[in-house]
Amino acid sequence: MMETKSKAAVKPLVYRIGMILIISSFIVWVMPLGIPFLPISGKMKAISITSALVMAEVLFWVGALMVGKEAARKIRTALNPKNWKKKRNADRQDDGERENP
Repeated sequence: MMETKSKAAVKPLVYRIGMILIISSFIVWVMPLGIPFLPISGKMKAISITSALVMAEVLFWVGALMVGKEAARKIRTALNPKNWKKKRNADRQDDGERENP
């Protein structure tokens, strides 16, 4: 019985940590936008931007492993700008169908 309780207690913690990692990965993705304005050398800026992008990807995929494949796919799809227009067009079609009948 104790093993069942410990597994149930660990899963939500792992899920929460995974979600925190995914959210932090999006924050790290935004950091390179401000790096060019810092008073550091060009070489250091290039290293910082590259490091931030690599770190963001690593954080996302480690978090995705922790929360599960399906949850990570939903988050990635929702935040992909290519899907925003599709979703908006689908919403407009649904609204048009509701108004016309």
